[in-house]
Amino acid sequence: MARKATAKAGGKAKSVKSGSKSKAVAVRSSSGGGRKRASDSAGDAFIKLLQSPLVAELVAAAATAALAALAQEGMSGSGSRASRSGNAVKRAGKAAAKAIGDRLSTEVEEIKKAATSRRAKA
Repeated sequence: MARKATAKAGGKAKSVKSGSKSKAVAVRSSSGGGRKRASDSAGDAFIKLLQSPLVAELVAAAATAALAALAQEGMSGSGSRASRSGNAVKRAGKAAAKAIGDRLSTEVEEIKKAATSRRAKA
């Protein structure tokens, strides 16, 4: 039970025991009445997209390409350290973008091939 502080009487604070327990109450909004908003479904779709195997493959390909570019830049010892690190980050970003682009184009080509073979069978 929680105790509430009351006004001071004679220089000392009195505490009074609270006689009732508080209960959690769910608040309902009057607008919507249980309907989903478009932003809810868009958010759910975005979460599902992030959890898809394709996105995991794209992230893995980008990370591998970026790491390879950083490792390659670290092995070449030309230039000052500051310019090397700036160039390394640029190269890593470009390598990651290229890896994602290559993987996506491969995926699109596979989808097109599957669609044309489906049409041929039907």
